[in-house]
Amino acid sequence: MKRLLLVLLTLGTASASQLRIYPAFSEVRDPVRVTTTTFTLDLPDSVYGQVVPGTLDLEGLTVRAAQQRARASWLATREGQTVTLLEDGRPPQRVTLVRASDLTIRDADGRYRNVRFEQLAFDTLPPENAGARSQQLSFDVAAPGDATLSYLTRAVTWAPRYTLRLSGTSATLSGLADLRNNSDVAYEVTAGELIAGDVNLVQGPPLPFDGAAKGGVAMPTAAPAPAISPQGESRGLYRYALTQTFTLPAASTLTLPFLDPKVSFERYAGLTTGFNTTGTTGKLERNYRVRADTLLPAGAVTVRDEGRIVGQAVINDTSANEPIELDLGRDPDVGYTRSVQVVRQDKTSTVYRVTLTLENAKERALRVEYRELLGGNVTVQGGAARTPQGLEVRVDVPAKGKVTRSYTVTFRTGS
Repeated sequence: MKRLLLVLLTLGTASASQLRIYPAFSEVRDPVRVTTTTFTLDLPDSVYGQVVPGTLDLEGLTVRAAQQRARASWLATREGQTVTLLEDGRPPQRVTLVRASDLTIRDADGRYRNVRFEQLAFDTLPPENAGARSQQLSFDVAAPGDATLSYLTRAVTWAPRYTLRLSGTSATLSGLADLRNNSDVAYEVTAGELIAGDVNLVQGPPLPFDGAAKGGVAMPTAAPAPAISPQGESRGLYRYALTQTFTLPAASTLTLPFLDPKVSFERYAGLTTGFNTTGTTGKLERNYRVRADTLLPAGAVTVRDEGRIVGQAVINDTSANEPIELDLGRDPDVGYTRSVQVVRQDKTSTVYRVTLTLENAKERALRVEYRELLGGNVTVQGGAARTPQGLEVRVDVPAKGKVTRSYTVTFRTGS
């Protein structure tokens, strides 16, 4: 198995990675022992291409200079050398490797042709991904010593996802964490941490990973997985420790149980729209309001009600007991009709009377929450409540019934 840095370090002792995984990138930290004033390592192009520029550092030592240069693949260094060609039904023959990029060889008769990598046999053991290029990085340090090699990579990320299960008046919310390794090397992790929150980087998106390993990437075997333990808040970020040593295989996603909070919920039909001076009709949306007893990092939520999937939504980072509004799509059984009349208009204000009728075609009563967005210099009177964002009408509409509310909205144009 290919191990990031552990086998690529040309100086220093092999050590396992500390991996801090953020939603859009990861920080890799490797303790190393530098025994001379030069520290050198090789990174495959697929790894180096996703390193955030300017983040590779050798912490703990005084770096006098650093240099990066491209290195040819192991296979390219064999160009012009003799290798063995194996073909079905023919004895092995010695040929010359002319070009590594498209595996062009020249046979004993002087003919050129292309072959497959698995048809070639070498006099020395080839490395994995023998055709992959790499980048060599060299650090000139003032004195040897112990250090930490660190960098940010967009190749490894994580995302939570949740399933909300509802039955009658009871609800459960389960969370899973997806750890994604979008590179062709594995990470051996002894100290792992998931970090939730909004962290901005100034660099652009990662280079796409094309799974370029020769012969494809092998499916990982099942291995012991770490548990996730909440570690609390730090500077607006939330940390979750990965409590055991584990391997994050190449080109893989590792899914772990994440959160199992206690939740409360409400079902309702809702609509949020801008204030309109003309009459409108339409349908409301199927909504759920959920509160959890712990912080929920941003992620996708799948809602199952009475065993059936009723929709998905994406939530932002949400504090404990903060309401989460899940809008899951149009409800054809719940409609509204809204008429508007100008009551008064002068130089200082305009007054509108709105008549709102909510109709429920279901066989059961339903809570309805209708909202209109308004600016600041506006007053609302009558059957709607003023809110910081606008106005709101909350009513219980009976089965096969209607409810009508009337209210006035005054827009002031002067002080």
